[in-house]
Amino acid sequence: MSSSDIFIGETIGTAVLILLGGGVCAAVTFKRSKAYNAGWLAIAFGWGFAVLSGAYLSSGVSGAHLNPAVTIGLAIQGGTKWSNVPLYLASQLLGAMIGAVLVWITYYGQFRAHLTDPEVIAAQPVEEGMVDQRTAPKAGPVLGIFSTGPEIRNAAQNLATEIIATVVLVLVILTQGLNAGGDGLGVLGALITALLVVGIGLSLGGPTGYAINPVRDLGPRIVHSLLPLPNKGGSDWAYAWIPVAGPLIGGAIAGGIYNLAFA
Repeated sequence: MSSSDIFIGETIGTAVLILLGGGVCAAVTFKRSKAYNAGWLAIAFGWGFAVLSGAYLSSGVSGAHLNPAVTIGLAIQGGTKWSNVPLYLASQLLGAMIGAVLVWITYYGQFRAHLTDPEVIAAQPVEEGMVDQRTAPKAGPVLGIFSTGPEIRNAAQNLATEIIATVVLVLVILTQGLNAGGDGLGVLGALITALLVVGIGLSLGGPTGYAINPVRDLGPRIVHSLLPLPNKGGSDWAYAWIPVAGPLIGGAIAGGIYNLAFA
């Protein structure tokens, strides 16, 4: 597998993943969307189909990691060369940012209508000193379309939730038996992983919104901080380390468990 294969596959695959995943969040959030208020089931299945689409698209090119936690788990397991890890991670972050921009383009009219709605503006608390929206602590009214946030803000619990959910994700991927001799998922593996993501969303996604993927959260959060959105509020950078650190720790733990119990 060449460096260009990794870059192309992971960038495009992750962009599709975030476009469809962020797209379902936008569809459910905006009042001027036909899917408004469709609920958590729609989000969970939407993200599952997003994973399926991105994985099918890129599995034959880059192995369809689409997630630094998966890449780290595979590297610890031995299915991915450590020398390729930085390229995987950089490509995934770039793809996530591209996907987030595409969500903004797709829902451009809905973003503007939502963020200029007097009811939405009135519902946002005004905090003293919120001048730089890139560093403002309060989550803005459309941040949930781009990245995750906790229902109860408790750093220890939120981190543990992301670690546990990611261990489940990566360990199931590693134990599918489809990565032997390579560093990616097969066609059936992509389907299993997509269904697994739906299950994680339904069972473990309630506390934090189940990032389970560092770039799924970080890339779109960066885009949110940079986009010229009126009244967008803060990007909640105080929380942003948890959906990055939690999945990375979870991926490493899953790789260790695999080597101890299944290798």
